[in-house]
Amino acid sequence: MAPADSLGTAAEHRWPAVIGLLIALGLYAALPSAFLPGLRYTVVAIGLAMLIPLLVLNPRRLEKETRWSKNLAVAQALLLVVANTVALVQLIILLTTSGDLDGRTILLASLQIWVTNIIAFGLLFWELDRGGPVSRAHAQRKDMPAADFRFPQDEDHDAIDEVAARSSQRSGWVASFIDYAYFSLSNSMAFSPTDTMPLSVRAKAMMGLEAAGGFILLALVIARAVSLLN
Repeated sequence: MAPADSLGTAAEHRWPAVIGLLIALGLYAALPSAFLPGLRYTVVAIGLAMLIPLLVLNPRRLEKETRWSKNLAVAQALLLVVANTVALVQLIILLTTSGDLDGRTILLASLQIWVTNIIAFGLLFWELDRGGPVSRAHAQRKDMPAADFRFPQDEDHDAIDEVAARSSQRSGWVASFIDYAYFSLSNSMAFSPTDTMPLSVRAKAMMGLEAAGGFILLALVIARAVSLLN
């Protein structure tokens, strides 16, 4: 169970992350039949089954956490990352061989995998950084695990007043799922950190893996489009 709110920050809403997860699972399930349907449906079923006890524990706001709930939430995000990486490898094989899918189907599958990847890594970043959403909202800053990521708000306290007012030091700001989803998107598009910097080895490894997947996907889709024009 989490202690009383020590930062004066309201516990984060559960539903933005739930909606993101359901979108990712839906996109993953809707991939063409060439993408191992048995595996896809099994992953979706497991992901939804994992969500049920997490919703029972925190139906509206993320106020409570146990060891099993933390491990379950991280495992859920990892499951989606690994399953979507398998789909990405399959897509690479399809893009580099003649395959049985037409160009439009492959293009749509590429978009589905890319969006799923953004959400999956966003969920993983959100669950791991500084101990996760419950820790970020309820723990004293001195008691939080070391940060995996540095946000602009973490160092804006000495900026001009209207900027400093939103800094974590002055306002008690803590990152939410939307913040992690946003920088997952920017990392996947820029193939490098933008406004949020990785600090730990695991953060650099995760962001590197996401950026590499996005780059390979974009390069192969462009190459396939050029080949269709010739």
